[in-house]
Amino acid sequence: MPNAAARDDLKALEPEISFDDFVKVDLRAGLVKDASLVEGAKKLLKLTVDLGEGRYRTIFAGIRAFYPDPSVLVDRFVIVVANLKPRQMKFGLSEGMVLAGGDDNNVLIATFDGQLKPGDPVT
Repeated sequence: MPNAAARDDLKALEPEISFDDFVKVDLRAGLVKDASLVEGAKKLLKLTVDLGEGRYRTIFAGIRAFYPDPSVLVDRFVIVVANLKPRQMKFGLSEGMVLAGGDDNNVLIATFDGQLKPGDPVT
């Protein structure tokens, strides 16, 4: 099989981490219950996410430019970094991080197809 094409614009990879470091990151399936624009913030969406904990988490994500209608995220399963230390932001407390991919011109949230339950581990 020939080599895959190399991208000239690809950001360099971060330094390697050990497996022990990787397993410290708790990735969970989160069900988006609500998604809204954040008034006064040019880049942020406010996501309300169910991780199966008996409460909802608020997560602010810098993806507003790519989701002008945030309602398209409601009822979708996303990947959440569940054990990230909460961060106080200007608009509220962010209780996790949603994984997304892309470049400066196009960002997509990583989602799942199929049957999951809120809080299912992601490996």
